[in-house]
Amino acid sequence: MTREETAANVTANGHSHGNGSVDGSRLSVEELAVRPNLPAQIPALLEEVASSGKEYLDEDSPTRLKLLETARSLVYALETPREAIIRHCWSETTTYAAIETAVRLNLFAALDIDGQPKLVAELATATGSDPALLGRLMKHLAAMGVITETGPDEYQSTGFSKVLTVEKYSDAFPLMTSRFTMGILALPAFLEKTKYRNPTSATNTAFQLGYNTDMGFFGHVQREPVTAKRFNNHMGVYAQGRERWMDPGFYPVHEQLIDGTSIGDQDVLLVDVGGSFGHDLSDFRRKWPDVPGRLVLQDLPEVVKSVKDLHPSIDVTSHDFFTEQPIKGARAYYMHSVLHDWPDDLCAKILANLVAAMKPGYSKLLVNENVIPDTGAYWEATSLDLIMMQLGSGERTELCWRALLEAAGLNITNIWTAQRGVESLIECELAEA
Repeated sequence: MTREETAANVTANGHSHGNGSVDGSRLSVEELAVRPNLPAQIPALLEEVASSGKEYLDEDSPTRLKLLETARSLVYALETPREAIIRHCWSETTTYAAIETAVRLNLFAALDIDGQPKLVAELATATGSDPALLGRLMKHLAAMGVITETGPDEYQSTGFSKVLTVEKYSDAFPLMTSRFTMGILALPAFLEKTKYRNPTSATNTAFQLGYNTDMGFFGHVQREPVTAKRFNNHMGVYAQGRERWMDPGFYPVHEQLIDGTSIGDQDVLLVDVGGSFGHDLSDFRRKWPDVPGRLVLQDLPEVVKSVKDLHPSIDVTSHDFFTEQPIKGARAYYMHSVLHDWPDDLCAKILANLVAAMKPGYSKLLVNENVIPDTGAYWEATSLDLIMMQLGSGERTELCWRALLEAAGLNITNIWTAQRGVESLIECELAEA
């Protein structure tokens, strides 16, 4: 059977049948290309959208995420293969380019200056740009839902565009362009070159191919203050609006870390290894103001020198986690999205330094990372997995986490998870000798 004949035997609901039929009729690839992608799923998805939408309007409850996922699934089911191809190839890259250009022009700030609709000519004057160029960009931004069209060559802000007036949020776009996108785009060529082996090296990566560099991503972060700023801003935004492990109902902080111990105010409760600017420890102290013990933030010297305005109970120290851990016998060592940055062999070195510092029967290791499920993986986690793939690392399944941590001499005592798509907290203790 030819490739074309095989494709023609795939029905519109995604399953292959011997007679290539849908409702008794044979479909060619040309016919499949212009029919809904998953027609059999559409009625149930419509009912689910209606039900979830009513719950959301009645209660403004967590059903928003359920509604969002169902609405996204409905779009994918309704969309024809031809439309999906055009969306991926045309709209996603061009929208990115339009948004980043708008950020560089401070267009969104000019648009939102008084909350009223603005004409393109007025905005062109405010941004120092060509009205013809700006009009073309804004039409596309409106078509993609970034801003709202209110009339001919007239536009108004949305929540999205208002947020992008703040550098903390808009930094995501130049960060991706300058230090991620080319590596991701180089993945197909890199994987072909490596004969489609799973990337496991931090020194031979698609990132290096895409950016024509001998350094890895974190080498550039250490040498480029602007990249470091953008990266830390983006990581701060990434954590917003998501359940955190220290939130009540996620990880039982008191029961797991405090009860049954005699931690004093001068004892180290928690060491945040590679903790950047201290966002997590600040959040922890704010939510658990009365727990005893010191909190210690560790990161490279060039990172911690910029740390400021932390709670007095948080000590800031410079430390490279590839070297010996200087704080021995802490109650807990914590890493947030550190191990996903590195392939297994380098993770083993990081873990070895922590294991050597842990006190048997007392110390814990808390790993705050994605645990990819066997089915139903969330798109944010799978996207991040491919972003990390171009750096030679990646997100991990539970099986992968167990293999990595157990090989380091650790036992996973529990994997705490709040909801789908949110990073889990993997709680570990030293394995018995």
